[in-house]
Amino acid sequence: MKISTRGRYALRFMMDLALHGGERYIPLREISARQDISLKYLEQIVSLFQKNGFLKSTRGASGGYRLARPARDYTAGDILRITEGPLAPVACLETEANDCPRKDACGTLSFWTGLYQVINDYVDSVTLADLCERQKEFGPDFCI
Repeated sequence: MKISTRGRYALRFMMDLALHGGERYIPLREISARQDISLKYLEQIVSLFQKNGFLKSTRGASGGYRLARPARDYTAGDILRITEGPLAPVACLETEANDCPRKDACGTLSFWTGLYQVINDYVDSVTLADLCERQKEFGPDFCI
C-alpha cells in the first residue's frame, strides 16, 4: 500500500487548518503558500472534505475554510479514507463482502485480513490533534 500525493497533501491541509484556524476561516491561498501545494490541487482536496462534512466555509473578504469539528474528532484514518478510499492491502478486502472466488481456499487471506486490521487500528488511533502536537515539536512552518 502506498499513500498518494493527494492523501499526504490532505493530511497537511487538515493539519494546517487545525494549527492556524481555530474559529477563524483560512483562505486557501494562505494554506497553499504555507504548505507549498498548488491552489488547484487544494481545491480538489477541499471539495472531498466539504462533501463529507469535514469543513465549514464562508465567502467574501474574510472567507475561507475551517474545521467543522475539533481536531481531536478527526483521525488520520478518516482523512486518508476520504482521499484514498479503503486502505486495504489487497483488492479482495476493499469491500465489505469479499467476492473473491478463491476466498474459501486462500491460505493468505488471514494474513491480509490481519495486516488490514493493523493498518486500520493504527490510522484510527492517531487524531488530527495528535499530529498537530507532533508538528509543534518541529516548529510552525515544517511540512510533512
